[in-house]
Amino acid sequence: MNTALRAAIAGLDRPLGFRELLTPDGYNPKLKKGRARGYASAILHFAPADLSGYDVCQYRSAGCTAACLNTAGHGGIIRKGQTTNPVQLARIARTVLFFEHRAIFNDLLVDAIEQHVRRSIKRGLTPVVRLNGTSDLPWHMLKLNNGRTVMDTFPTVTFYDYTKHPQRAALRTLPANYSLTFSRSETNDDDVRRILARGGNVAVVFATGRTRPLPLVWHGYRVIDADRDDLRFLDPRNVVVGLRAKGKARGEASGFVEDPDADTACWPIDPERDCVAHAA
Repeated sequence: MNTALRAAIAGLDRPLGFRELLTPDGYNPKLKKGRARGYASAILHFAPADLSGYDVCQYRSAGCTAACLNTAGHGGIIRKGQTTNPVQLARIARTVLFFEHRAIFNDLLVDAIEQHVRRSIKRGLTPVVRLNGTSDLPWHMLKLNNGRTVMDTFPTVTFYDYTKHPQRAALRTLPANYSLTFSRSETNDDDVRRILARGGNVAVVFATGRTRPLPLVWHGYRVIDADRDDLRFLDPRNVVVGLRAKGKARGEASGFVEDPDADTACWPIDPERDCVAHAA
């Protein structure tokens, strides 16, 4: 961190409220799994929905909001008699800094990614970054203080995210180093069908136990087990990215979480094609 950035932080009217902007892979069991494939992931966690007073999930549904992964892992550990924890407070602080002091946030983000790249290379791993850990912002459009996006600023780093924004997920002009996976909710099945029909990938949360296998096929499309790691940019194309319900998503009843034993009808791409072929 350079002297100018330290001075800018010292001039804020409150402490930053967090120690690290990006969570390194060692703190997240799923991210840690990526090391076996040669990758080191860093992830940015904001306070999801509008928990910070700023909405960072434009296309969230009621089910998505209720089942958010914000409550999984350390984010859901709250001591008796308390209503929050340091993890949640840090996520709120990052979000507030992003909206109220964007220039400082941008400099911190560049500094954090540079550190992540150096650490990863030192360990013989390829650095990758997920910026929408618990948010859904258009990072491919947001400009840093240098006038460029974060993807343009770090062209050799792969960025990847999930999104519920249907237009963003369908873009053919995303930066070459940015991979997006569309996320299903209980309200966007029409978008899911369109994106799958165009050859895209869609993440679906299933009410499948931790040790149980995910369904092999969903609506005629092959399901891959995305709990094996977080490296969505390595997934094959035109598949359902299967995830097991975690945190508050367990027992969720809005339709956001799919029944893994349901007999899902096949979604044909067109009347001339047997849609069972999707799963081949």
